[in-house]
Amino acid sequence: MTALVLQFLGLAAIVAAAGTALALAADRIAEITRLGRLLVGSLLLAGATSLPELSVGISAIRKGLPDLAIGDLLGGSLMNLLILAVLDLAVRSRGGMLSRQAASHALSGALSIGLTAIVGLAVLTADRLPSVTVLNVGGWSMAVVIAYALGARMIFINQRIAARAAADAAEAAAGAAAAQQTSPHGWAGLWKPATVFLLATVVLILAGPRLAETAGELADTTGLGRTFVGTTLVAIATSLPELVAGITAIRVGAFDLVVGNVFGSNAFNMMLFAPFDAVHDGSLFAAANPAHAASAFAMILATVIAVLGQLYSLERRRRVVEPDAVLMILVLVGAFFLVFRLS
Repeated sequence: MTALVLQFLGLAAIVAAAGTALALAADRIAEITRLGRLLVGSLLLAGATSLPELSVGISAIRKGLPDLAIGDLLGGSLMNLLILAVLDLAVRSRGGMLSRQAASHALSGALSIGLTAIVGLAVLTADRLPSVTVLNVGGWSMAVVIAYALGARMIFINQRIAARAAADAAEAAAGAAAAQQTSPHGWAGLWKPATVFLLATVVLILAGPRLAETAGELADTTGLGRTFVGTTLVAIATSLPELVAGITAIRVGAFDLVVGNVFGSNAFNMMLFAPFDAVHDGSLFAAANPAHAASAFAMILATVIAVLGQLYSLERRRRVVEPDAVLMILVLVGAFFLVFRLS
């Protein structure tokens, strides 16, 4: 038991270091490429920090534990939202929730809401509808992939237009000479943060799954259900990259990187149901515990609160009554309790 605890703490430290490197490198990449922190956080950083969920889920399904894999994806998304709420309380900003581009974040948040709604419907209805598969991937999973591709395209186009407008404004203010002076040197320095980003991603691929497996071994002695274990302990382990990346981004003032990473990771997590479905023998959603639907709909509710908290801005907020981090935390804690009772 002691050896497992020490192994868990050691792996957690490695994941924390990799998450810190990822956040710093992603912030530098966003600055050099001028793609913006929201786009880099929503797509690039989100994909990298979601890799542990991918590895852990595939391993769990191959071992005949689909509920552990599904619980990890949905529970990890709930944990990401909890991280966002806690970081918002730590920063104590008067405006929108850790937001500098509230409308753009609302687009990313709406994407994660839509994808999670598809997953929730799949969990509740897959065992009652005819199974349609393409290359061993079910119809519900294909719908999630298509929706993710279309949503990511919208976010990319929206941020490209915003970045172009910002660049034109900066060039008009500073002059063409200054723009020509900074651009070549900036792109030449891209290789270093890109290399750090790739190396940190490899570390997460190697250490993340083992961290989650250790968490599962620690949980075996408790006698808790696989749905609850996957939604809590394993989800905490695989969400460590998002937590550390978020804390690091807050320290350097990259608030949009935090929000973009959380919403982007949640959307990417839903897209991971497709490879899980391909590995699983038969329909993955048909084999899922209906209790997972509670996680999905709680995630939708918490994301709605987060989006409203960014768009709704006042000098002083009334806690719980208005959309705020405290209300998000109450919803998320209630969701974990509900999953525990149902499983």
